[in-house]
Amino acid sequence: MKLLYQYQTWLIDVGQTVIKKQVEQGFGSLLPIEKLIDCLWVADYGMCNAGDLTCANEVSPGFQERAAQLARDLALWFACESFSLPVEHLEHQYFDRFVRICEEIESSRYAAEAGIPRCERQPEG
Repeated sequence: MKLLYQYQTWLIDVGQTVIKKQVEQGFGSLLPIEKLIDCLWVADYGMCNAGDLTCANEVSPGFQERAAQLARDLALWFACESFSLPVEHLEHQYFDRFVRICEEIESSRYAAEAGIPRCERQPEG
């Protein structure tokens, strides 16, 4: 549970950076990995605040399909598989998949190239 919280904090911090860049420079300025982080941020917002992805789709229509395609293009296979699930399955499995999706994104070479910081994990306990 602690790892889930740490990754949610990481996503909030990284997501703020991505959103700031998008506001200042436009959506087109975002790298594919940043666009994927934005999609994950939107999904997390919906799941944490409303308990489903309906809210997420209202905030960013088509985010799930966009996330699946971006993850496919980046060869981030677990994220691709996760965002390709039917919406009700992703909602049901979201928190079980969240940490692994974050780990896959943060450890990718694309994140390193974009200067995305790693999650500062604290030991469980």
